[in-house]
Amino acid sequence: MAQLRFSEAHVWVRVEGAEAVLGLSDYLRDQMGEITSLELPDLGDILRARRKMGHLESEDASSPIEAPISGEVIEVNAEALQNPDLVNSEPYDMGWLLRVRIEDPSELEDLIGEEEYAELTTEV
Repeated sequence: MAQLRFSEAHVWVRVEGAEAVLGLSDYLRDQMGEITSLELPDLGDILRARRKMGHLESEDASSPIEAPISGEVIEVNAEALQNPDLVNSEPYDMGWLLRVRIEDPSELEDLIGEEEYAELTTEV
């Protein structure tokens, strides 16, 4: 499996060639409580890094979801929209959110690696 990178907003990115798969980190779910609903962009929408790309509701809170990179949405995980429990139980597998055509690969340099992210989230 490709290595994950993370944004400060707790969104993971898995690069697959010129595309990226995006999802929410398990840490975010731990902080928010069980996710009960998601709003995501539509197919063809353009994401802008560090801008809102969606919204989530949990048992305990409501929060915008911030895009980690810029690009065109080329696939939306309809299963996760219909069944947000996938995001709770399998955030790095079946619970992914979007597939995006990467617009600016240099934005990936702003993301942190798995080890650094693990250190960051265990210190909190």
